[in-house]
Amino acid sequence: MTVKPYKKADSSKKQQVADMFNNIAGKYDFLNHFLSMGIDKLWRKRTINMLKHLDSPYVLDVATGTGDLALMAHKRLGSKVTGVDISTGMLKVAEKKIKEKGVQDFVNVVEGDSENLPFDDDTFDAITVAFGVRNYENLHKGLSEMRRVLKPGGRMVILEFSRPSAFPFRQMYFFYFQRMLPFFGGLISKDKAAYEYLPESVLNFPDGENFDAELVKAGMKPVIRKKQTFGIATIYVAEKIQ
Repeated sequence: MTVKPYKKADSSKKQQVADMFNNIAGKYDFLNHFLSMGIDKLWRKRTINMLKHLDSPYVLDVATGTGDLALMAHKRLGSKVTGVDISTGMLKVAEKKIKEKGVQDFVNVVEGDSENLPFDDDTFDAITVAFGVRNYENLHKGLSEMRRVLKPGGRMVILEFSRPSAFPFRQMYFFYFQRMLPFFGGLISKDKAAYEYLPESVLNFPDGENFDAELVKAGMKPVIRKKQTFGIATIYVAEKIQ
């Protein structure tokens, strides 16, 4: 089942996701840190750490949003980073951050569709995605496109929400995720549908071994899968088969 942010709209999931992020772009960073109590920053650091063995890799950050992961990749790896996103509103925030930090020579962002990436084959040493693959209209196409632009032997690192399994944390998590998060997210962002979509999209996402299977279908070799904070999120690491 395809989960869309705006159930009454006839537009595609891809268009609705772009509209949703345009609507909440101004509040996105604040809500990310507020609703996760800041732990999302730790998850991002651990995501980038999966690339520390590489020597200044050229990194593509897919679904870059406001650019947090792209900027962190440059800071921690000394890398040149290109971010791509479908939301012009999110990219405007990212461009402002890049300019404020004075790293325009190393970090840039472009508007683009993750399922039709505007890059040549075998361009990047590594690809990162934080909380983005869940929003793909066609997951297989998105993963296959990332594989296409990744160099042979290159590494893909994906941070995505998942579903905790241990009692009682699972029950507490779902109460927060399905009740409190939509309320506070909607109140602050003025777009309640966006924060109702979040838990729905997580519940319908093939996490854990199922996502590893999707990576294999796309021609990738899963090498690491690490749960974060009782399984709220998971970091998936895969390499392009040479």
